[in-house]
Amino acid sequence: MTGTTDGRLRKGERRRRALIDATVRVIGRAGVAGVSQRVVAAEADVPASAVTYYFPTVDDLLLTVLSDVNAAYLARLDDAARADDPLDALTDVVVAAGRGDGGARAAAELELFALAGRGGPWQAEYERWTAGLERFLGRYDLDGEHLALASVTVDGLFLRAYCLPHLVRPATVRAVLRTLTGA
Repeated sequence: MTGTTDGRLRKGERRRRALIDATVRVIGRAGVAGVSQRVVAAEADVPASAVTYYFPTVDDLLLTVLSDVNAAYLARLDDAARADDPLDALTDVVVAAGRGDGGARAAAELELFALAGRGGPWQAEYERWTAGLERFLGRYDLDGEHLALASVTVDGLFLRAYCLPHLVRPATVRAVLRTLTGA
């Protein structure tokens, strides 16, 4: 009986993951406004009822996507923190945000972060990102004002990498980060 239960759990997790990934692709193509349970179901090639089973509302789905994408970016920050040159590694993360997967994951995070102004769990996800980013930047012995400046500048670099990836040059990002941190 355990094998059957485990198999169903694995299938459920695969389907849930497929729905999250499908939502990211939809946001990458059509923005948050393009997300509906029916559109996501078609993108994931599952019945529409599967979406409502895992995510009763579109907000539930979008918040899960934001949390998932945010966790992935925070993991990249953690990896960058362990690199030989953390600022070079962060430069790579910023530049890749606008180029990897056509910017779909960056689109999902940035468009969904705009919902943070609504408060609640949306704002909590943005606070989680900011805390992780400031933890990363904290190694550079910045006072509160300079830490805030560095943090919002990195947010701006991600936005620029998403909106204008053709204008984002690694050398420029690296220079900005080094100037901000004094490294």
